[in-house]
Amino acid sequence: MTPQELKAYCLDQNGAVEDFPFPGAPELSTFKVGGKIFAFCALDEEPLRVALKCDPDEAIRLRAAHAAIAPGYHLNKRHWNTVTVDGTLPDRMVRELIEDSYDLVVAGLPKAERLRLDRA
Repeated sequence: MTPQELKAYCLDQNGAVEDFPFPGAPELSTFKVGGKIFAFCALDEEPLRVALKCDPDEAIRLRAAHAAIAPGYHLNKRHWNTVTVDGTLPDRMVRELIEDSYDLVVAGLPKAERLRLDRA
């Protein structure tokens, strides 16, 4: 998966937007839904890495099973994983991890916001 493909897939999620909210890290893309971040990524970084929200139990399982998945760097390690996108994980799996992160964030949004996203 290329940086452009990763960005496009994040933005393909319903209601997703890209933002650059950190003045100290202007290269850090954040992908948000309902104003909440579901993915962080420096798209020009090599190797490409993306931080994604994850169910805590699933996060532990994924880290144990895949060397390319580590605790979230500078994030709550219980709820965030950093995924290295270097070809060792199938693109399909990376897409599923992005979807899972998005879904977790959407589930935490107010009901009115969730309903708005379902209608689009």
